[in-house]
Amino acid sequence: MSVIARSLIVLFLCVPVAAPAAPKILVFGDSLSAGYGIDVNRGWVALLRARLQQEAYPHEVINASVSGETTSGGLARLPATLDANHPDLVLIELGGNDGLRGLPPKTTRENLVAMAELVRKAGAKPVLFEMRIPPNYGAFYASAFQQAFHDAADKVKAPLVPFFLGSIVDKPAMFQDDQIHPSQSAQPTLLDAVWPTLKPLLR
Repeated sequence: MSVIARSLIVLFLCVPVAAPAAPKILVFGDSLSAGYGIDVNRGWVALLRARLQQEAYPHEVINASVSGETTSGGLARLPATLDANHPDLVLIELGGNDGLRGLPPKTTRENLVAMAELVRKAGAKPVLFEMRIPPNYGAFYASAFQQAFHDAADKVKAPLVPFFLGSIVDKPAMFQDDQIHPSQSAQPTLLDAVWPTLKPLLR
């Protein structure tokens, strides 16, 4: 082997190799994920970050949730959020405020589909969250609203987190005084509802 060849090998071995960037999980939701009324460091998104670290997952968690957000508002701000963060997984926890405002389920479905498609175009995987509305909005509306999330997930072939308030919805003590937003003590239960859908996507 020539002196030049040996020098090139030594030079190659001495060049530092950059560590691969940690995969990013973007939580794109409303007040349920923004930590409304509680210590945000005790919210389910912060607990997700802690669980990933405890279980030796390398993922970085970015919380881009905004209290009061609708699917229309989310769709409007999603492109800039994707450009700024370059996520690998995007958890779309939106739609609850659409229902509380009585917006057409068709609009909610179309917005969810559009957001999922934007996520895919950005090279990331979308995950949708099922939302439900109290029965006092009427059985027909409540059923159509819930179905909108299933239809959207089916159309874009994205995982759907089952209604993650489902295990606390009949427990008033697990909610804040407004009986809409989960209390701080409910946050681990919310994470446990999300985890079974999310964990297989972390491989």
